[in-house]
Amino acid sequence: MKYINLALRWLFFAVIIKPIVKIVIGLRYQNEPILPQGGPAVLIANHNSHLDTMVLISLLPLKILHKVQPVAAADYFLKNKFMAWFALNIIGILPIERQGKDKSVNPIEQCAKALDSGKILIFFPEGSRGEPEKMTDLKYGVVKLAERCPQVPFYPIYMHGLGKTLPKGDALFVPFFCDVVFSEPVNYDKSGSAFYEEVKNRFATLQDSIKLPKWD
Repeated sequence: MKYINLALRWLFFAVIIKPIVKIVIGLRYQNEPILPQGGPAVLIANHNSHLDTMVLISLLPLKILHKVQPVAAADYFLKNKFMAWFALNIIGILPIERQGKDKSVNPIEQCAKALDSGKILIFFPEGSRGEPEKMTDLKYGVVKLAERCPQVPFYPIYMHGLGKTLPKGDALFVPFFCDVVFSEPVNYDKSGSAFYEEVKNRFATLQDSIKLPKWD
């Protein structure tokens, strides 16, 4: 069953998602892609749409698809049996209990364990999805994860347009060009506050590079 699910996941992204991202959405790179070719690594990106995860996975080579795990809310994606199966086996999520109901489970340790096994995590530092094309303050979880895994590179990626293609609360898909811009990876060094400011500044620079309003 494991290999069948892996094959289904490969087909889903190769046959459906990558063509949609390339042709329907019209993904445009603003600079040369800066992406990991293996794990452990963390992709950190702004979050406006359910399409964010699909686009980020589509950026990576199919040969490393089995290593990719988006960090996602368990209470949302495991609501029913079909959604849970699809989220776990096709999207490949790492389910995190964001409500903190189970105090015995540490979300940062869950992520760290995945990184220790060589995974490439997709992590949204803002937490939940925000308003279309508006970036909110970063949560401190990204710092805690970097402190726990200081040897792991964090790759900032900024996306613009997906919040209009499929914004939070909408089910209607509207084709809209998406621009994506990449940054050199960031590693934890010296202190959590320094890492936080560096990541925040990287996102501000990426946002400005595609001529969007400055991040407040």
